[in-house]
Amino acid sequence: RKEYVDLYVNYIFSKSVQKPFEDFMQGFLRGCPARNWKMFFPEELQVVLQGVTTFDWHLLEKNVKYRQYEKLDQTIRNFWTVFHKLPEEKKKMFLVFLSGSDRITGYALECFRFWIADPQVENPDEVCPSASTCYFILFLPR
Repeated sequence: RKEYVDLYVNYIFSKSVQKPFEDFMQGFLRGCPARNWKMFFPEELQVVLQGVTTFDWHLLEKNVKYRQYEKLDQTIRNFWTVFHKLPEEKKKMFLVFLSGSDRITGYALECFRFWIADPQVENPDEVCPSASTCYFILFLPR
């Protein structure tokens, strides 16, 4: 029985996916040659490709830029007060809303910048916050 289980596991995890994996690897290495990845340790490469999953949320607040707002405006102070009270999972959901991902690639949290902008609408009470994920802009009505 042990031999059967070993052969079955080998088939499922190795043999059955060998051809699709080789095809994927060939295409991947065509666009991203292996010599470019040799400068990374495995842990660094994982962060570059998958992004980081733990964040210093106060650093995120520190790095934000404002359009039509000042850091001390009441709307901004209220936003950060509520944001910092959110559980970790909700904060990551905010990142998804803002950027389309719950991760920030590379070691870029120190460099990650997003904008909070006033959409300058006539009646802000009738407008929900929205985001431009391509440009990392949160449109936050007053």
